[in-house]
Amino acid sequence: MAVPSSERFLELKRRALVARARRLVRLTPEAVGLRPRDLRYAPSPAHFTAAQARLAAIDRAIRRRLDRLDRTARSPDPPSTEDLLLAMAMVEREVDRARRAFGMFFEIFAQRGTAFGPALAAHDAIAADCYRAVREGLPGVFEGPVLKPLTYLEHGYSPATMRRGVSLARLLGEPNPFPLIRIPYDRDQPWQAVFLHEVAHNLMADLGIWHETREAVIVRLHEARLPLRVVAIYGRWHKEIFADLAALLLGGPAAAYGMAEFLAHPADRVMTYRPGGPHPVGYLRILLLAEMLRRMRFSREAEDLAGIWRTLYDPRRGHRIPTELLATSGRAIPAVVDEIAFQPRRNLAQRALASVIRFTADHQRAIRRAAFDLAAGLPATNVPPRHVPAACRYALNAGADSRRLGLLVTELLARGGTGWSGERLVAAARPPPGGTPSLRSEPLALAA
Repeated sequence: MAVPSSERFLELKRRALVARARRLVRLTPEAVGLRPRDLRYAPSPAHFTAAQARLAAIDRAIRRRLDRLDRTARSPDPPSTEDLLLAMAMVEREVDRARRAFGMFFEIFAQRGTAFGPALAAHDAIAADCYRAVREGLPGVFEGPVLKPLTYLEHGYSPATMRRGVSLARLLGEPNPFPLIRIPYDRDQPWQAVFLHEVAHNLMADLGIWHETREAVIVRLHEARLPLRVVAIYGRWHKEIFADLAALLLGGPAAAYGMAEFLAHPADRVMTYRPGGPHPVGYLRILLLAEMLRRMRFSREAEDLAGIWRTLYDPRRGHRIPTELLATSGRAIPAVVDEIAFQPRRNLAQRALASVIRFTADHQRAIRRAAFDLAAGLPATNVPPRHVPAACRYALNAGADSRRLGLLVTELLARGGTGWSGERLVAAARPPPGGTPSLRSEPLALAA
């Protein structure tokens, strides 16, 4: 008796599905094409383990669906075509999940084997040091090891982040196993203040202070008797404001100027309020940073930054900002800065953010000294990685060649990984006997 063509068709579809169902389960440095010389810039073994664990969990779901498909296909009672198609669709759904997860990890990890590998490892070192600053400022805040953020490159206009544990649409709802920070290809030099802003987003999430901060801002502005619309707007902006203020604590005044450069656009953009948007109006955003500098006791820089911004953007020349938002900014801005950065939080063990991440005049002096070294082509080993972007900004302002500076700090940060050692870096940058300095003459240490 001949088998109906529809049954043969479905059986071939099932076999084709089985053949490709469990192919994307192995993720190792070799599998993503990393060569031995690339391992110095590679994600840590723990990142590979976390990614592999996510793929293994999806693979277990695929196996269960394949078993169910097999039982359906071989049932003593002939299944309906709809039953077979549904069982295969369930397998396909998990295969799609595996394909998306594997593809994302593959693309991110494989970038470490390209010319951008050193820059990515350098940014990893900065991000890891930001987490180290929090650990030092609040010992025990993280129980056990915490996978640091991992950076990767995309074509988007601005940096962005995907937090740890957040469900990603591109992965069909699969949780993200570790923080990911996107860097635009043209912003790969490790002196972008907006990178510290993105790291701060992840710190806020990992510290578990999102909801507490939002509630505190709303209560504070209610108590100040500000209009309800203004209260609601600042409540919606709290995450971006937190990341801005934390970036200043991580990088100092230079981070404020870097953020201002990033946000300096034609007035139509800076002076326009976006209803429902998460980001503060550009005009008010830099005034928030200037207030933060004042509270950090950098009054001269605060006045200078606010003066520059008000010269570039004057509401009297026209704006699209709600009247009550502008009219109350003189009261709202100091209150919001104080509440977010200088008031204790339960999830910070009743300490304030500015006490956990400390930035002092001594830090600023060290950054200035490091800038002189960098401008002279010497390794700046007296500052931690999170302060290197600030030192680079001052070195550029002093006339340092951007290309040579980029090579120097990228190599030193990538070489140092998460263990920024002055003696080690000085030795690494010292000219070889009888030769001239070379930033690429020696193998680098594994970036953790």
